[in-house]
Amino acid sequence: MSLFKKIFSPQKKETLDKGLEKTKTSFFTKLSKAVAGKSRVDDDVLDNLEEVLVSSDVGVDTTLKIIDRIEARVSRDKYMGTDELDQILREEIAGLLSETHLGEATDFNVPREVRPYVIMVVGVNGVGKTTTIGKLAHQFKKQGLKVLIGAADTFRAAAIDQLEVWAERTGVPLVKQKMGSDPASVAFDTLSAAKNQDADVVLIDTAGRLHNKVNLMNELGKVKRVMKKVVDDAPHEVLLVLDGSTGQNAFEQAKQFTRATEVSALAVTKLDGTAKGGVVIGISDQFRIPVKYIGVGEGMEDLQVFNKYEFVDSFFNFKP
Repeated sequence: MSLFKKIFSPQKKETLDKGLEKTKTSFFTKLSKAVAGKSRVDDDVLDNLEEVLVSSDVGVDTTLKIIDRIEARVSRDKYMGTDELDQILREEIAGLLSETHLGEATDFNVPREVRPYVIMVVGVNGVGKTTTIGKLAHQFKKQGLKVLIGAADTFRAAAIDQLEVWAERTGVPLVKQKMGSDPASVAFDTLSAAKNQDADVVLIDTAGRLHNKVNLMNELGKVKRVMKKVVDDAPHEVLLVLDGSTGQNAFEQAKQFTRATEVSALAVTKLDGTAKGGVVIGISDQFRIPVKYIGVGEGMEDLQVFNKYEFVDSFFNFKP
């Protein structure tokens, strides 16, 4: 079985293909111009390809890695036709992602030996953090897991209200306090309730403020310390949610949050509404943190577990 022919439901594949449509159209339009009139991959083609990758929000450092790998292949093979470029790009990008995504998840699940499994969700306001929590709660519940949500973003009434809507929609209990309450107190109450109720998964929302990195670091640090008083190893996962449609701004957010706390996984949202899907490749490579989930649509089922092979396969499955 080919590396790119993993088991993937037709419905999920169709959603992914559709979600990446704008990114693919933009990328391959640029790529076709980059190789126009050229039959072999030479320095001019590589220079043009570099420009295509950077302008597709792959990021400068990651782009240079990809170009270096292709240059090495051109040097080794002596002759490489431009008609081979799609396949070569596909292989090199998959290889790059493989360095970060080892033993990646294939479904919405958590380690069986850890109960409750605590996921602290971080990210700036407006990136789709609350929606991601709601969709994760839905997916975990579908797996037969008992889920609890903690509304520890107490600085915005809207954040608590939005989580309430998602909690009702998914039928998942929500632990909250009034606006302005101590976020660490909400986290403490949520984990205590999770232990009492034998919950399998806990999703903790946090404030999405980047007004001051020191304050952010202190706040997240306090929430984590309080969690450990209830569940020794909590949080087991710190999930950073990034808005894929912001392109290079998502890199900056990732930089800020990885400095403020130990981020262990990424969720990249809103890929369906943008041509900047290349950001998934760059962020995964630059921060050496696995992309765990991607959002490719508005629907409840449109948050997908990220699979590097399926992503690359879909990305290069373009029919103009």
